[in-house]
Amino acid sequence: MKHLSQPRPGAPAARLLIVDDHELTRAGLRSILTGEVGLEVVGEASTGREALDQCRCLRPDLVLMDVRMPDLDGLAATRGIKQEHPGAQVVLLTLAENTAYLREALKAGARGYVLKGATRLEIIHALRQVLCGQPVLPPELAADLASAPE
Repeated sequence: MKHLSQPRPGAPAARLLIVDDHELTRAGLRSILTGEVGLEVVGEASTGREALDQCRCLRPDLVLMDVRMPDLDGLAATRGIKQEHPGAQVVLLTLAENTAYLREALKAGARGYVLKGATRLEIIHALRQVLCGQPVLPPELAADLASAPE
């Protein structure tokens, strides 16, 4: 893994919204991300609709969101967030090691696609990469995506 890029000294922390329908997952993500230099967890949501509402109120810079949720899934929520808040960056967190999902995530406007098996450091690195303008894709899926017909 590459060296973790650190935020610029004195730069304001990126405002982060965590979205997952499982309370335990949200709590775990909040635990590993709270206090991380350059990131400020400003809210949580348990559905895609709640994520849209929270984005309207909190104006996060970054949304870390599950793909599969009741009410409104992460792909539909990403489309809504990008339409209403084009500057917000979305990183999807998923179990789906699926090129079709990845393709749909990119079409929806996601800048990152991280598998739920990622380590704490991999998640933090992915969030920082996206904040620096770099897309984040699992290498094995990115290779499949590049070779798969549209």
